Amino acid sequence: MKITRELIDNLMSDCTLCPRQCHANRLAGAIGFCGQTALLRAARAALHFWEEPCISGSTGSGTVFFSGCSLRCVFCQNRAIALGKTGRTITPERLADIFLELQDKNAANINLVTADHFLPQVAYSLELAKNRGLTLPIVYNTSSYEEVSSLKLLEGLVDIYLPDLKYRSSELSAKYSNAPDYFEKAAAAIKEMYRQTGAPIMDPETGLMKRGLIVRHLLLPGQSKDSKQILRYLHNTYGNDIYVSIMNQYTPLVGIELPQELKRCITTEEYEKILSFGERIGIEQGFCQEGETAEESFIPPFDCEGI
Repeated sequence: MKITRELIDNLMSDCTLCPRQCHANRLAGAIGFCGQTALLRAARAALHFWEEPCISGSTGSGTVFFSGCSLRCVFCQNRAIALGKTGRTITPERLADIFLELQDKNAANINLVTADHFLPQVAYSLELAKNRGLTLPIVYNTSSYEEVSSLKLLEGLVDIYLPDLKYRSSELSAKYSNAPDYFEKAAAAIKEMYRQTGAPIMDPETGLMKRGLIVRHLLLPGQSKDSKQILRYLHNTYGNDIYVSIMNQYTPLVGIELPQELKRCITTEEYEKILSFGERIGIEQGFCQEGETAEESFIPPFDCEGI
């Protein structure tokens, strides 16, 4: 689909981009559930080395962190930008420049983090940049709380989808993200992502992903049952035509009010049991985390670098 200024204005004037369906007239300056108007805002654009190895590579992923979020989990690791109060307003033309600047820095790809509420503007910027020489793979990094109709705007523009699958239980998603329909929406979104990319394609020389889908699941303290249900769903649905990234980096941030059960990190025993479960059910295309990943130091500074 050709992304035009008219289409952007239409979508922003009655916003239904995400499942919140807030209908805000963001074009007129109203703030949507995501915390943003129609003006693009981003908080960081830099080489990022903490993604999966086939995304970061040796040179880093050219990552743009957008301000605001449509999900807002109580335990959000990127809370500083999720609330939408951090970042700088930019034009779609400036965003296209940023993509090309990251390419000039030898980024492995362009990595769009939490861009769903700016999806039409981002798609427009991608088209501009591609017309001006952007050749890197495009990674769409998302919570998966998406509308399929919105994701269709990205068809032909995104090469790699990097979605979360946070919860299977509607009780958990309601409690921690105020989104009882999370699994329903996320499962449909991931199905659309898979339709667009198909099975993974890797560069045999660099080991970098060129096309495909990596579904991330962040373990939460005491929720091993839900994690097992998610892994089983993914494997039963997609087999080894996708990669599954099982993450142990949950960090209870200081100064944030959390439910009692979320005030600790994942134990080594919890993590190893989930990894063993994944192996037992036949997951072969996967990533795990090693070392001390549950640290605030792994959260980048949202200081508007590169914006």
